[in-house]
Amino acid sequence: MDVAGTHAAIELPEGSWWDWDVVTWDGGELRLAADSDLTYHHGLELRFGEPLFVSCPSAFQDPIFRAPSFDEVLKVTRQLGCEPTVVVAFEAEAEAGGQETVSCLIAAARLDIVQEVVLRYWRHDAGPGQRFAPWVTPPAQ
Repeated sequence: MDVAGTHAAIELPEGSWWDWDVVTWDGGELRLAADSDLTYHHGLELRFGEPLFVSCPSAFQDPIFRAPSFDEVLKVTRQLGCEPTVVVAFEAEAEAGGQETVSCLIAAARLDIVQEVVLRYWRHDAGPGQRFAPWVTPPAQ
């Protein structure tokens, strides 16, 4: 199997992107969210369109993004039968405090990096440019 593509490390916008979790994951999209603290909101999303291969915990901290190795791309290519357009690799702390580091790998058809405020709780006075996480709904009237 020929593995010819070049997959560079992704570059994130400036910000404190320490705390990460999976916001949504269905057949069409895997969405990772990040901020300095995910309690009330997140300010960054990595949106993987048509995720093909995912190996990462549902929550992690302090990821270090890097270019995937030849062997990682080959592994994914063999499993899928073709080389994916996007392959993202990173090392992250699986728990706060850095006791365990895990190697993570995600392959997808596309990747969008979106920086905007996404509230994780209901707020009737949410301003322009703010939206709600998928699980947030207005209180029952």
